[in-house]
Amino acid sequence: MTNALAHRGPDADGFFVENEIFLGHRRLSIIDLSTAANQPFIDHSDRYVLVFNGELYNYEEVRSRLKYSFKTTGDTETLIAAYAQWGIECIHQFKGMFAFAIWDRQEKELCIVRDRMGVKPLYYYIDDEKLVFASEVRSILASGLVNRKISKEALFEYFSYQSVSYPLTMVGGVRQLEAGSYITIKNGTVIKKNYWSITSNVNSFEYSGKKAVQDTIRGLLIKSVQRRLVSDVPVAAFLSGGIDSSAVVGLMAEACKIKPATFNISFSEKEYDESVYAEIIAKKFNTSHTKIQLSPTVMLDELENALSAMDTPSGDGINTFVVSKAIRNAGIKVALSGIGGDELFAGYPIFNQFQKLHSRKGIWNNTKLLRKIIAAVIPGKQFSNKKYRMQQLLNCRSSGIEEIYPILRQVLSPRLIHELLDIPGTGTTTLQEKLSSVKSALHDLPVLSQVSVAEYLGYTQHTLLKDTDQMSMAVALEAREPFFDTDLVEYVLGIPDEFKQPVYPKSLLVESVKPLLPDVIVFRKKQGFVFPWELWMKKELRSFCEERINNMSEREYVKPGMLKLYWQKFLNNDPAIRWADIWLFIVLEFWLEKNGID
Repeated sequence: MTNALAHRGPDADGFFVENEIFLGHRRLSIIDLSTAANQPFIDHSDRYVLVFNGELYNYEEVRSRLKYSFKTTGDTETLIAAYAQWGIECIHQFKGMFAFAIWDRQEKELCIVRDRMGVKPLYYYIDDEKLVFASEVRSILASGLVNRKISKEALFEYFSYQSVSYPLTMVGGVRQLEAGSYITIKNGTVIKKNYWSITSNVNSFEYSGKKAVQDTIRGLLIKSVQRRLVSDVPVAAFLSGGIDSSAVVGLMAEACKIKPATFNISFSEKEYDESVYAEIIAKKFNTSHTKIQLSPTVMLDELENALSAMDTPSGDGINTFVVSKAIRNAGIKVALSGIGGDELFAGYPIFNQFQKLHSRKGIWNNTKLLRKIIAAVIPGKQFSNKKYRMQQLLNCRSSGIEEIYPILRQVLSPRLIHELLDIPGTGTTTLQEKLSSVKSALHDLPVLSQVSVAEYLGYTQHTLLKDTDQMSMAVALEAREPFFDTDLVEYVLGIPDEFKQPVYPKSLLVESVKPLLPDVIVFRKKQGFVFPWELWMKKELRSFCEERINNMSEREYVKPGMLKLYWQKFLNNDPAIRWADIWLFIVLEFWLEKNGID
């Protein structure tokens, strides 16, 4: 099992075996580089045994409150000492990203825990005889204790949202532990509890004016960045030249006692290259800047490596793998990332889309008018995913976030999924169920914050964070995300829309960190890694894609001939067929073959 995730921790391994308990660990050494901090870690009383992935950024502060004789200087022993002193309640003291398991040898109790935001993954399989858990699904599969069978229930999730949501995984019986929760097992009794939710503390703040809000945001941001600089190895930063990564680098320059290191991926083709903006920020903050020049075709060259790195299939993530590998090859182990800024500060188009629909909520009481609008906008077409999604909006009971968001974020509509696949799924996904379960708390929030919460429970947690972790850790690079600091998140989610409404992209964030960001950064056209995948799939990647489409078409849950027809329409440039829709099938087939999943 540890060999299956050796890429996550190439610096050391360790094992603890005692009666019914088997714990293994692979280490990426970042805080306290000594061998004394290797894991599994046993406390000085010999009672507790710990395996731990992640970082406790405030471990020195927590350590100062503990009555314990320390033999190491890192966060691992701080965690086990806190557990020895406070029990499971210790998790409320931690600021960080983590997944850990602690075995109490005296009470014969096992506890497995996942961090609040779900930055670090934790998967498990449990039945009447055993519990198997790990940071990656492939490690659980390597145990030989779990059948390699696909979850047809998860297929519906995957094609709906390009990844699989809690509690499912693509493997039948293997589950994701929900963010902000833990499981304890004692005497055969399994108890699962949530210790935090994203709406928990949102309404506990006062917002006395825009200037005060901006000052508070800046203070929380600088604190978040300072926390994420805790390390005994150099900490660098991804620098794309966009608002979010530039803000992180600017705050890092303020917080650092040494010149920060920044990395930018540059492309010779101007339509993909953002290096000029990254260089403006690097020069402004006097960073030790490295520009790594790549060809766009590196995406093709690295494609199979990136797909092999996916622990769970995803429609995204290849860019992250290429960037992470380039930075790791430069000798960096830890890098700050700007992901999360769009979710908190209304940077995605979906914020505006939902606001417009929500402001016209009276239309949902007039079905006739709705039908007229949709008929005028969407022509009738077979395989028109857009048409099917608009029909779903028509059928919504209200304009509530729990109704609208899951449709706005869909990749494939339920109707199109069922045209291509013979799988269970009525259109209700775990995302819809989760949003419905917190509906009352959601509706108490400002409208923009409702979208932020939905983003976190949907795309952000299950695609963005998951891809960032699996693609960076595939090359033993630890990504740290200041915008996912829970103190910052809880505060920003309560901010009234009148303060947060973007006058220009992410204006509240920009104004809060003034004068860090030059106008040329703030008002430039948003670019990002947008490569010609559609063209590549029809040319350079055609045989690769076609082989997977043909193999997938033979699967028992794919309707005969339908996927091949869909592929042919794509090759014939049918405007209703998007490359990203087809790509989901190709990625999944590659993953099934790679992992031997039936």
